[in-house]
Amino acid sequence: MANRWLVKTEPSEYSFDDLLREKKTVWDGVTNPLALRYLRAIRKGDALLIYHTGDVRAAVGLGKTVSDPYPDPARQDPKIVVIEVAPVRRMTQPVSLRAIKADRAFQAFELVRLPRLSVMPVPDVLWKRILRMSER
Repeated sequence: MANRWLVKTEPSEYSFDDLLREKKTVWDGVTNPLALRYLRAIRKGDALLIYHTGDVRAAVGLGKTVSDPYPDPARQDPKIVVIEVAPVRRMTQPVSLRAIKADRAFQAFELVRLPRLSVMPVPDVLWKRILRMSER
């Protein structure tokens, strides 16, 4: 079974709408050591929750990885990796950070505990909960 991840993007720089329009993109710009460790663990076919940062602060779409991680061709550092991402679908309703924080089930989730982290695993139980929250 594929793993599930949350990846963050600033919508004014690259939004889920951009991903829907382009059909595929290279997910780059990750330099935090923990986020890079997670990015290196992602595999082709893994599921993604696309999260908008900035003024939006909400999970807005679902995507999937279409490549394993590989060294960022724009960098001279082999530790900096990228993945290729494709959209799956827009979420029925965005799920805000406020709604996630208000639900005690998420208190140990890295989105709540480590708000600056740009890539993180999403446990199955929380993934399903976020999808249910989107359907409300």
